[in-house]
Amino acid sequence: MASVTEPTRREPAIPAKPTVTNFPATKSLTNEIPANASPHFPIDSGSDSPHSITDEPTDEDSVARRLVILGTVLFPLAGLISAILIASQYGMVRWLDIVMLVGGWYLTGMGITIGYHRMLTHRSFETVSAVRGFWTAMGALAVEGSPIDWCMVHRKHHQFSDHEGDPHSPHLHDGGMLNQLKGFWHSHTGWLFNSNWSKGEREKYVPDLLEDKMLVAIDNHYVSWVTASLLIPAAIGGAATLLTPGFSITSIAAGAGLGLLWGGLARVCVSHHITWSINSICHIFGSQDYKSSDDSRNNIFFGFVSHGEGWHNNHHAFPTSARHGLKWWQFDLSWVVIRTLEKMGLAWNVKLPSQKQLESRTLD
Repeated sequence: MASVTEPTRREPAIPAKPTVTNFPATKSLTNEIPANASPHFPIDSGSDSPHSITDEPTDEDSVARRLVILGTVLFPLAGLISAILIASQYGMVRWLDIVMLVGGWYLTGMGITIGYHRMLTHRSFETVSAVRGFWTAMGALAVEGSPIDWCMVHRKHHQFSDHEGDPHSPHLHDGGMLNQLKGFWHSHTGWLFNSNWSKGEREKYVPDLLEDKMLVAIDNHYVSWVTASLLIPAAIGGAATLLTPGFSITSIAAGAGLGLLWGGLARVCVSHHITWSINSICHIFGSQDYKSSDDSRNNIFFGFVSHGEGWHNNHHAFPTSARHGLKWWQFDLSWVVIRTLEKMGLAWNVKLPSQKQLESRTLD
């Protein structure tokens, strides 16, 4: 698939398609990524075909599912636009609303980066049950999908990254600017509407997660987490109005509405598009420092605003690394949190590439 811009660097030795082996379940006694570790993730099935489950229509093809996805994409965007218009036209925005927007974005965003991505998908570190549950719950509140489905899709992405079978590559639409734009749209949002994963693939891609009772419980009640993600900021916004003199039912309703718009919908919208930009922008624009089997890029802007996920070429070169910002200046907030947990004794088996491994994959 052609990219919007030509790759800044190409490594001719990159294989035409990545291969997959099983990731050993044994605990590492050092922080170094085990030499025999899979570059991707655990897969019990020996098949690496993108069509190895079934090509028959499933519930993932249903109109109802697509309408749910459409609402998930459009309602937060409409909430953000409405919040901005109300603030600009009527000045109806409080410091509390901004705090809920920014604070919620950090907490739920790191629920995706620390919880869903590094902890669950790639098993970059281990932690106590309370911390594991907290970051998984924060990820669920980000409204980006249930934890098991999110991890399933992401492991599939790594298996076929930028090759046939990748759920959201921007590089599967060859030829011309129009197809490049189609590829960008597909990788950013369009892929959500396609039936490119199914519940049947859970056993293949996330068998380890299906054995985690706490994770399965959170996954089974995902709709409740989505509801809470919107109602909590609305409740805070309405309750805060009770502290103002002369409050009324109307002012409480207005406060709850502002909380819903800023702390709920606008925050979800920001989190969505930052995450989706890793799929789209960070596979097109940026630099490549390490060999990988795809077009993943390090993008400095998204490296900072996505809590470290924007150092995407680093991540695809060393998928199981708990640290994505591998150079001293590549700020990685998620790594700072993980490292802090490790220092506190709350995280262990924190995987990092050794200096030798870094040098072996460095592009000249």
